[in-house]
Amino acid sequence: MANTVILPEDQKIFSMQELKEMGFSQYKVSKLVDEGKLVKLNKRYYENTEYCGEESDFYYAGVYAPNGVICLLSAAVYYNLTSFIPDAVDVAIPRKAKVSTIPNWPQMNVHHYTDDRHELGVVKIKEGKNEFQIYDMEKTVADIVFYREKVGIEETKEILVTYLQRKDRNLNRLLRYAELMKCDKTMKQYLEVLV
Repeated sequence: MANTVILPEDQKIFSMQELKEMGFSQYKVSKLVDEGKLVKLNKRYYENTEYCGEESDFYYAGVYAPNGVICLLSAAVYYNLTSFIPDAVDVAIPRKAKVSTIPNWPQMNVHHYTDDRHELGVVKIKEGKNEFQIYDMEKTVADIVFYREKVGIEETKEILVTYLQRKDRNLNRLLRYAELMKCDKTMKQYLEVLV
């Protein structure tokens, strides 16, 4: 029993690859699942039931949506741009990507983005040993203006007004994203009304 490997309590999700690198065999992983210390989420990922850190539904995005990026209202909530609380996590994936299974919890809305749109403005957030991808604030705002019909006009307006009040906003970046995403005319109309 001298070389017992213990699961780190500060990581919520492990890939099978990570578990192997930590010294867990397939047999040991199965045993941890039987003991209730790990829950199998899909073929590649496991959830740590003894996790002791900050909880976030965002940690699951990459598990179910490969290359998933937190987007739209979920990203707006992350940046404190809206008072609206979505009932599911918004995740963008490349248009040709496939999602094998969508969990019952957390609920996810998967949005298929063209490759250009998907790769624009992605930032990786690390919270301890946990991480997720999310669009930066300006890309989030540009996406919301682009998908305003889906998001809702009231929500779009609130997000833009809140964004414009922020000291850390970057209007040049916002307009560059809007131009790249072919929604610069709409963006300028909104800004003229609100500024």
